Amino acid sequence: MTEISSPVGLIAKRAQPNLWDGFAFALIIAVLAAVAHGAHGTVMPIATLERASISLSPWALPGYAVRTVMRMAAAMMASILFTFTYAPLAAKSARAGQILIPLLDILQSVPILGFLTFTVTAFMALFPGSVLGVEFAAVFVIFTSQAWNMAFSFYQALTTVPGDLEEAATNFQLSSWQRFWRLEVPLGMPGLVWNAMMSMSGGWFMVVASEAISVGSNTVALPGIGSYVAAALDARDLRGVAWAILAMTAVILAYDQLLFRPLVAWADKFKFEQTATEAPDDPWALKLVQRTRLMRALLAPVGRLLDLGAGLRLGRARRVTRQTRPRELNLAFDIVWYGMVAAGLGWSLWRMVSYLATSLRLADLVEAVELGALTFLRVLVLILLASLLWVPVGVWIGLRPSWARRVQSVVQFAAAFPANLLFPIAVVLIVRLHGSADIWLSPLMILGTQWYILFNVIAGASVFPGDLREVSANFGIRGRRWWTKVMLPGIFPYYVTGAITASGGSWNASIVAEVVNWGPTRLHAHGLGAYIADATKLGDYRRVVLGVAVMSAYVIATNRLLWRPLYEYAGRRLRFD
Repeated sequence: MTEISSPVGLIAKRAQPNLWDGFAFALIIAVLAAVAHGAHGTVMPIATLERASISLSPWALPGYAVRTVMRMAAAMMASILFTFTYAPLAAKSARAGQILIPLLDILQSVPILGFLTFTVTAFMALFPGSVLGVEFAAVFVIFTSQAWNMAFSFYQALTTVPGDLEEAATNFQLSSWQRFWRLEVPLGMPGLVWNAMMSMSGGWFMVVASEAISVGSNTVALPGIGSYVAAALDARDLRGVAWAILAMTAVILAYDQLLFRPLVAWADKFKFEQTATEAPDDPWALKLVQRTRLMRALLAPVGRLLDLGAGLRLGRARRVTRQTRPRELNLAFDIVWYGMVAAGLGWSLWRMVSYLATSLRLADLVEAVELGALTFLRVLVLILLASLLWVPVGVWIGLRPSWARRVQSVVQFAAAFPANLLFPIAVVLIVRLHGSADIWLSPLMILGTQWYILFNVIAGASVFPGDLREVSANFGIRGRRWWTKVMLPGIFPYYVTGAITASGGSWNASIVAEVVNWGPTRLHAHGLGAYIADATKLGDYRRVVLGVAVMSAYVIATNRLLWRPLYEYAGRRLRFD
């Protein structure tokens, strides 16, 4: 009794394994075994892939699924690292933000698939003769479909911190490091988790394109669900496509249950306040960890170490009245800074014009601008229609945590479903109904990107302050007035984030949506996406560069003239100060 009643004895008793520890460790061992099996294939010589072919047997899909999930997880980790470095730098430095945010606009709109050959060559040079180089190239392509919306989401959270929380952090003399981890990261966590789910789902479209890579005259097919889908489509094996969709569904359900449901439940504690109506049940995976003894004892030091790291007083505390540099120094630094930016832009434009002028004329530029206007009109109409549909749905789901948990996996599957699998159906319907390709190919551009709006609106509605809902109910504010005066201002920053990423994604998707093939049938819509796709097919890289430059100009102009002012308006007027 004496031993048990002592502090050491009590700790030893609490750390004794129970049945839940057995389940948890069995799950961990299974995951580690799958990862080890998948990692073994990444260090093999590339010649083994060139000799092997993708098997359409459904028994091969479990192994392929493991390889695909590993690539998506690696891309997600890279996206998180990118988000936590890029977004704070853009938000906290006005001068850096003037470059980084337009650059982010360009990155999300540039059709990375058109430059896949160059990235593959670069990564394969780092790992000559090894599958690892092609694996890194595939991970990079998936990363480009995950990182941008996460960075925009975190940037939105950093630029719309409520004034009362800013004042509290200042009064407590939090250092810049403490402010970041104690205030800004928790504030942005609900939106970031939902955007991470969207990123994982959106990555499935790139998986199909990234796992079958052309290297010179050869095509290297990495084992995975994406390459399985590509092989099934090439063979017109509809049964194989069905098996791939079933495997993809199982994978989505697995990481939804094991990863995202616990993350959403964990992110709920970072809301402004909790209401009595919420009180959600924890997901079973989180309950499993909470009921363990040995695992919680092993994880406790890790939690204390992370908490200690977040509490370090690195950097200086922000003062209520702080000394600024003399106006003359600020003006001189601004002149030098803007001069460097102008010189860099001028040099880049000169190099691009010199490259294009060798074979293109002014008429080519006019053609690209006119086609860009058609694609711009499509994107604008599609974003408007998607907003009218998904904003009310997202608000309804976000205000009801129980329903949010129910539809979470369904929405993830809908967002993850590779839109290009629906292209053959669209071709058949348009041909049989004698529809116009310029009109009816347009919805294909937003099939995979409309979910950015839904996910961000759900995230915004889920953190909407309950006291404002109660006040509006007490004052009898309903109907259109409730939408215009209460809810839409509350979710507006989140909606703008979703609209920006959906818009950029739709521009990118126009490359494959404005020119659609199924067997001998080819449908072609007039637009900048078709212009770039045709130029890529012909190997006309100057027109590819011209098309990408014009597309980037349209995206930057739209974001600068429309979305960015709305962002600033949200930051000034629509915060709950």
